[in-house]
Amino acid sequence: MRRRTALALLASARWSSANSQHTQNITTLLRSGACVVLLRHAETDPGIGDPPNFKLSDCSTQRNLSESGREQSRRIGHWFHKHELLASAVQSSAWCRCRDTAELAFGLHTVLPALNSTFNKDNLPEPQTQSLRTRLKNVPIGKFEIWVTHQVNITALTGEFTAMGEALIVHANGALLARTPFS
Repeated sequence: MRRRTALALLASARWSSANSQHTQNITTLLRSGACVVLLRHAETDPGIGDPPNFKLSDCSTQRNLSESGREQSRRIGHWFHKHELLASAVQSSAWCRCRDTAELAFGLHTVLPALNSTFNKDNLPEPQTQSLRTRLKNVPIGKFEIWVTHQVNITALTGEFTAMGEALIVHANGALLARTPFS
């Protein structure tokens, strides 16, 4: 029994040390600036895309955050508060699940149309992606922004896939610096 306890403690110490190192790396990257936190909205009710005939101006017609997604958003905000990290801007897609993620995590946001979903809109991704690349290049050293958006936009910009509530740290030059769930 003692051996099992010792092994469990050793394993948790290694995880704790690795998690602490990861957190330190993320905070260092954000404090250095010239980067964006590209955050996929938090967990939603089950589904893909939005129901037929959804209206952007009516949250009741969209796929929205689940209760676990609302809690996930608050945890993300707590992580930033705990590490005393303040973004120079919090930008969000106009979709309710993105705006709610931003509000619950950071208490504020500005809608940036270039972050709107391009799901099922084959002709729109490239102009929006180019707009985001241009904006990314202008994030200065010592500052970072948070962009709350959708999987399709994240993939178009980085080629990467993220889970709901997961973020990529992207340098102003477009390089992927890190991936994190902010936990």
